[in-house]
Amino acid sequence: MKTNHSKPAAKAVSPDKVAVPAQRRQRRKKTLNRRDAVLDGLEQINLHAAGIDVGAGENFVCVPRPSVKAGESPVRSFGVFTQDQDALVEWLKACQVTTVAMEATGIYWMSLFDKIEAAGMEVILVDPHSVRQVPGRKSDVMDCQWLQQLHTYGLLRGAFRPEASVRRLRVLCRHRADLVCEGASHLQQAQKALVQMNVQLHWVVSDINGETGLRIIDAILAGQRDPAGLAKLRDPRIKKSTVPQMEAGLTGHYTEEHLFALRQNMEAWRFFQRQLAECDLQIEVALKAMASAEKAGVPPLPAKLVPAAVPGSEGAKKKRARPLHGNNALRLDFSEQMRRICGVDLMKVCGLNLLSVLMIVAEIGVDMSRWRSAKAFSSWLGLCPGTKISGGKTLSRRTRHVVNRASILLRLAALAAGQTDTWVGRFYRRKRAHLGAPKAITATAHKLACVIHHMLKYQEEFLPLDVAIYDLKAQEHRMRYLRKQAQALGFELVARKEAA
Repeated sequence: MKTNHSKPAAKAVSPDKVAVPAQRRQRRKKTLNRRDAVLDGLEQINLHAAGIDVGAGENFVCVPRPSVKAGESPVRSFGVFTQDQDALVEWLKACQVTTVAMEATGIYWMSLFDKIEAAGMEVILVDPHSVRQVPGRKSDVMDCQWLQQLHTYGLLRGAFRPEASVRRLRVLCRHRADLVCEGASHLQQAQKALVQMNVQLHWVVSDINGETGLRIIDAILAGQRDPAGLAKLRDPRIKKSTVPQMEAGLTGHYTEEHLFALRQNMEAWRFFQRQLAECDLQIEVALKAMASAEKAGVPPLPAKLVPAAVPGSEGAKKKRARPLHGNNALRLDFSEQMRRICGVDLMKVCGLNLLSVLMIVAEIGVDMSRWRSAKAFSSWLGLCPGTKISGGKTLSRRTRHVVNRASILLRLAALAAGQTDTWVGRFYRRKRAHLGAPKAITATAHKLACVIHHMLKYQEEFLPLDVAIYDLKAQEHRMRYLRKQAQALGFELVARKEAA
C-alpha cells in the first residue's frame, strides 16, 4: 500500500475564521478596526502589492482583495518545496501583483526572493524590527495582511541587497572566512595536544604554523623525539628564542593518544589550506565576471573645504604595498581586478589591504547610489551616533547595534590605521586620548566609511591629507572650543604676546 506524503501546493486561509477562543475573537476584531483606522486618509501608492510572511515550513501570502474572486480569501498558505514556491509565484501573477514585501529571518527567504524577482516583480525584504511592534499582529495570517497593507500605502522600506554578481562574490568571501575559522580551530587543537605533552612550541617560535613550526611538528609526527635534533630545524633568523631555550621547550612527554590527536588536527588544517586555495580560484572567476566601473554618469565632485596633500610633497607619505604573506593570505593577486571593478584603488586608504578591500566590496558592492549620502551609508553601517532624545533632553548617543560584516572590517582597519603616522592615525590618537579606544575606533571607522563612499561615488583617487594641514585644523578647533568655554564662564581668551 502506497502512502502519499506530498503536501498540498496551496491552502486558502480565511482571515475571519482563525481558530481562537470567542473572548479573544472580539478583542482581535477591535484591534483590527483600530489598526485600519490608523491608515485611513493615507494615499495608496502600490495598488497591486502583496505581503508574504516567510517561515521555515510554510509561507503565508496576502494579495489585494479586489484581485481575487468574490467569496475567496485573499490569504493563502504555501509550502516551502520548489513546486510550492512555483505555485506561489503563479498565483501572484494570476492576481496581477507587481510588488511584494517579504518579512523573514534566517535564510529561508532567499530562494523565494530570487524566484519572485526572476518573474519580473519588485521584491523588498523588510526588517522584522521595523514592524514587529505594530499592534494587532497575533498570527502568521495577520502578519502577511499587515505587511500587505503597509506596502500598499508605501510605508515599508526594503533592506539592502546587492546585485547578483556581488552576491556571488559575497558567498565565496564568507565561505572563505568560514574556512579560515575552521582551520584555525584545528590549529588550536593541535597546539593543545602539544601543550598536553609539555612541548612548549608556541613559546619558542612566533607561529606554530610558520616554516620552523611546521618542520618541527612534522618531525615529531615522523618519530623524532630528541630536542637537539628538533632544534636543528629552526630558522637562523628566529629571534624569539635561542638554541638552548628551544631545546628546553621541545623536551616533552610524548603519548600515543596526544600524538594521534596532533596528527589528525594537522591533517585537517592542511585540508582547509587546500580548500582555501580552491576558494581563491573560484573568487578569481567571480571577479572576472563582474563588470568594470563606468566613468560615465559620475556626479560632479563637491567643493573641497580642505586641500589634500600634493603627491610628492613633504606632508604626503606614500603608502607602501606589503607583499602577501601568511597561511591565510590570498593565494592570488587580485589587485588589478579590484582596481578595474572599483575604478579607484581602495588599497591606498590607510588601514586597508587587498583582503579587506575584497571583503568590503563583497559586502557593499560598488554602487553607492543605493544610499542617498555618506551619512546614510555610515548610519547603515552602524557607525553614527544615536539620537535618543525625549523632552528636549539627550538620553543616549550610543551607536545603533547592527550585525554588519563591513562595519567589523572598517573597525579593524581603523585600529590598524591608528598605528600609522598619517592624518587618520593622528585623528584616532586624538580621539582615543579624549574619548577612549572603543569610541575612537568607531569614529575612525566612520571616517574611513566616508572616504570609501566618496571614492566609489565620485571615482576620485585617494590623496592623503597633509599632516601639517590636519594639525593646523585640530589646533583651530581646539582654540574655538577654548574661546567658547571662556565665554560661557564670563572670561575672554587673549593670546599671550611673545617677548621681543
